[in-house]
Amino acid sequence: MHAMHARLPKHFVLEERLERYADAIEVCPTSFRGRWAHACWPLEEPSADGATLRGASFGEVRVDLGCGKGGFVTESARRTPDVLFVGVDAEPLCMAYTAQHIVEEGLRNAVVVPALGDALPRIFAPGEVSVIHLNFPTPYPRKRDASRRLVALERLLDYRRVLAPGGTVRLRTDSQPLRDFTLTQLAIAGYEVVYASEDERADHPDEPASEYERRLCSQGATVLGLWATPGAQPDDLTQTASLSLVDYLPKDLFEGGYVPHGMEQTVYNLRRRKR
Repeated sequence: MHAMHARLPKHFVLEERLERYADAIEVCPTSFRGRWAHACWPLEEPSADGATLRGASFGEVRVDLGCGKGGFVTESARRTPDVLFVGVDAEPLCMAYTAQHIVEEGLRNAVVVPALGDALPRIFAPGEVSVIHLNFPTPYPRKRDASRRLVALERLLDYRRVLAPGGTVRLRTDSQPLRDFTLTQLAIAGYEVVYASEDERADHPDEPASEYERRLCSQGATVLGLWATPGAQPDDLTQTASLSLVDYLPKDLFEGGYVPHGMEQTVYNLRRRKR
């Protein structure tokens, strides 16, 4: 789900890796719909102090949509053992890496699912998910690709169907145009913004970071954050926003500063045209 695709390392046999770490991959996720928290609860789970956690189900189900190589979802699972984390990604290499982390670290509260963003209503029942994380989703700047964005109106309506009361969609991005476009889509879809930040990493320095976030931040990116929760169901779902991210670019076209990933060629062409 990212434009920066993971490359297959030398001597890396994808099929062998997927088979080796298959215990952490759920290839029939629709069979768990409505019962993820209970069905994935381990019979016995050692806690950090050596005791054993016992119970009927996890307290929450959280989704990392476009989980990449699994850095965020596995670190989150390690820190909060009473929450089930479901990493969702359509790229087999990313699934292999995430599953490897889960198995080798002995995480019993994380699983990876092969799927695209539009599959969530088929995988989860209404009210089953407490948080949907969107960590640095691909911006797809062109108008014709707008429906592929994980923050497009259609996807936000899908998320409404699976979020629990008070549940949130949490976006992290390096892209100001994508963030501003997201605000238009949240308004149309009837969401209420409960948190917005121009530097979420500064606000939450100890929060887990994905490999993707660390890579972009090393290039000068700042993490923009949005958390939103569904409000009243809107009567009018007409798309009124511009779908091209070009229309959300700053007038200075990021002159002298960081250009968001996925927007480089667009900004370069516009700068040449402007000059």
